[in-house]
Amino acid sequence: MTQSAPRTLADATTMRVGGEVATWVEAATRDEVERAYAAALDDDFTPLLLLGGGSNTVASSEPFDGTVLRVATRGIRTLPAPQPPHRPAGEEPPADDSVVLRVEAGESWEALVAQAVADGLAGLEALSGIPGSVGAAPIQNIGAYGQELASTLVGIELLERDTLEVRHVPAAELRLGYRDSAIKRGGLTGVVLSVDLRLRRSADGRSQPVAYQQLASALGVELGTRVPLADVRASVLALRRSKGMVLSEDPDSVSAGSFFTNPIVSARFANELPQDAPRWSVAPQLSATVLPLDADTPAGSVPSLERPVPQVKLSAAWLIEQAGVTRGFALPGSRAAVSSKHTLALTNRGGATGEQVAELARFVQARVENQFGVHLVPEPVLVGLPL
Repeated sequence: MTQSAPRTLADATTMRVGGEVATWVEAATRDEVERAYAAALDDDFTPLLLLGGGSNTVASSEPFDGTVLRVATRGIRTLPAPQPPHRPAGEEPPADDSVVLRVEAGESWEALVAQAVADGLAGLEALSGIPGSVGAAPIQNIGAYGQELASTLVGIELLERDTLEVRHVPAAELRLGYRDSAIKRGGLTGVVLSVDLRLRRSADGRSQPVAYQQLASALGVELGTRVPLADVRASVLALRRSKGMVLSEDPDSVSAGSFFTNPIVSARFANELPQDAPRWSVAPQLSATVLPLDADTPAGSVPSLERPVPQVKLSAAWLIEQAGVTRGFALPGSRAAVSSKHTLALTNRGGATGEQVAELARFVQARVENQFGVHLVPEPVLVGLPL
C-alpha cells in the first residue's frame, strides 16, 4: 500500500478536473484495501472517496480535504462450475458452455473484454471500449449496444462498511436497473472487491445474438444474428471512436463518457412528445390504484392496489439537440464544452474546472426541462459539484 503526497483528482480522472487531495492511498492487494478502508472509516469527520479508473468521476477543482482510496487490485481466475443436474455424469458438455470468472475490482474493464474475446468467451463483446475498472461496473450496471452487465453478473464480493467483513452478494440482491444498483442508491455500502461473471464459451467463436440496431447495421447483419466475437468488438470500438467515446488523443475523449442517462418516463408522457422523438419500451413499473373514499365496491371485487404502468426510454441526446444545444457548444469564457461528436458527452477542452463542467451541465438540464419538461439525471459521480 502506498500513501503519497497530495496530488489532484484531475490527474486520476478521464475528465481531467479536480482539486488537490489531502491523502491519497493506492491499495494493490485485498489486504491493503481492507486495512486502508478500515483506517479511513475510523475518522467520521474526514471524507472518503473510493476510486477505480476515474472514468465516471467529475470533481470540484477545490481541494478534497479527505482520503482518496484507489483500488488497484489485479487478478482473474476461473471458478469451478458445478455440473448442471440435467447433464448425466460423464456426458460431454455442449458445444457452448458457461464459464464463471472472478475478476478483481482493480482490473481494467477494457482489458477484461479484450481477453474474453481473445479466449472465445461471449457475453461482454458489445461492452468493448468502456473505460474504468471492473469494480465500478456493477455499481453503474454498465451497458452499451444491446448488452448490460446484468446479463452476465453472478455476484460480487463486498467488503461491508458496517461490519468490515467480506460477503458474497448475489446479483439479485444488487437490484440492477438501467445504470443503477442497490450500491448506487445507498442500499448496500462498502467496497467491491471482486466481480463474478458468467460467460459463454463459444465453440464457433461467435457472439451473443446482436441486439442493437446500430451495431447490426454496422456489421451488415439482421438483429439476432451471431457473428464472430472479434467482428463485434471491432465494430463497437469503431462506433465508440466515431462518438469520441474511446480514450485516445481525440480531444472529445477528455470526458466522463455519457454525462446524462436516457430518461425513463411514462408512455402517456412520451405520447405528448413530437412523433419523431426516439423512444424504446421498457419493463413496466408498478403504481398504486387509488379509489375514491365513497366508491361503492362490492366485497371480493376490490382491484389490485398495484398495476403496471407502461414505461418508455427516451434519447437524452435527441432531447438535448432539439432543445437547441448543439455539438461543440460552450458557454462564453468556459473551457468545458459539449462534445463535437455527440451531445450526450461534456468535455474538457483544456484547462476546464469542475465548476465549469457543472455549469454547462446545469445549462443543458435547464434547456431540456424548459423545452420538454424532462429533467436529465447526471450519470457520473459528482464530487463537490451540486447539480
